[in-house]
Amino acid sequence: MKRFFSLILISIAFVASGQKMEKLPYGDMNQWVTRDIKESRVIGGDWKKCYAIGPTTTIRGDKPYSNMGGSPWATSNVMAKVMGITKVSNAVFPHQRAAGNQCARLSTIMEHCKAVGLINIDVVVAGTMFLGEMLEPIKGTSDPYKKMEMGIPYTKRPVALCYDYSLTIPAGAQKTYSSGFGKKKTYPGTDKAEVFIILQRRWEDEDGNLHAMRVGTGRELLGKSTAGWVNKHMLKVNYGDISGKPFYKPYMGLIPEEKSYYARNSKGKMVPVVEEGWDAPTATPTHMLVMFSAGSGEPYVGTIGTDFLVDNVALLF
Repeated sequence: MKRFFSLILISIAFVASGQKMEKLPYGDMNQWVTRDIKESRVIGGDWKKCYAIGPTTTIRGDKPYSNMGGSPWATSNVMAKVMGITKVSNAVFPHQRAAGNQCARLSTIMEHCKAVGLINIDVVVAGTMFLGEMLEPIKGTSDPYKKMEMGIPYTKRPVALCYDYSLTIPAGAQKTYSSGFGKKKTYPGTDKAEVFIILQRRWEDEDGNLHAMRVGTGRELLGKSTAGWVNKHMLKVNYGDISGKPFYKPYMGLIPEEKSYYARNSKGKMVPVVEEGWDAPTATPTHMLVMFSAGSGEPYVGTIGTDFLVDNVALLF
């Protein structure tokens, strides 16, 4: 009953302030695609489940996946085919928050792949969901950003990204690096969950290269376990150049060129989107990037056992 009245008061407050909430498609995390994929016999030949955020359905077989039902969401869940071996990686799951109500569970896990005489790798995977598309099948662990089309066309100017979350980081755990090649490494301290919303104004030059100016920024690191759910959490979007603001942190800055996210150009080729500067505070974006991740470090780095639950993703205007 208290929760019911709290939701009513929140709704009244939004109306009174002239603000409105706009849920992202499938942002309530109640619909999922279940993919049943059989891994290669040399690594066990088991049927594995791989989930995607989209209309409730089941797909059986090792078919490359692309977003269904108008869903704008992609995840780090993938089907890989490396050296002729089919392997499934799944670190984002539907999770029952309450009866009849699901959320997304993003976990940091160690994926194992072993076939005698062929391959023996361990890869750290931090469960991640983002607006965009993952390009399947994955054929290797190098250049992971080239396998992700990050961002969707978008021209509005939200005030904040709103979501519910719960975070569990194992006490006393460390960060682990493992890309599948070379020795595993551990580092002191624990990884943090990460959330961002980035608005860009993109354009393409005559050679097919993609460029961008940063229009709006909201980015945060979550490093402490929560005592249950944090509801209606707001991540503010700040417009224009924020590099001199008191709240600015280095991780909020422009994306370095060598770490650029990728997108398709007009010719259908995946190319890096190079951020070249801060746009005017009144600029209109062309694209929006939103990402939730159980890790905040480099690819293949994370704190094994971290669970980041996310629900009710929306934009505030």
